[in-house]
Amino acid sequence: MTTGLIALGAALAIGLAALATAWAQARIGAAAVGAILEKPESLGTVIILLVIPETLVILGFTVAILILTTLK
Repeated sequence: MTTGLIALGAALAIGLAALATAWAQARIGAAAVGAILEKPESLGTVIILLVIPETLVILGFTVAILILTTLK
C-alpha cells in the first residue's frame, strides 16, 4: 500500500508538471508565431521564452526522484 502511494505521488509530481508546461508552451508558442511574423529579429528571445517552462518539468522530475529515493 505504501509503495503504491509513493509511486502515485511521484507520478503526480511529474505528470502535473508536464501538463502545466504543455499548457504554458502552447500559449507562448501561439504568441511567438505572431511575434516572429511581425518582428523576425525577435527569434532569439522567443526561443528563450519557450525554453523557460521546461524548467518546470525538470523540477517535477527532480521532485519525483526525491520522492522515490527518500521514502523507500
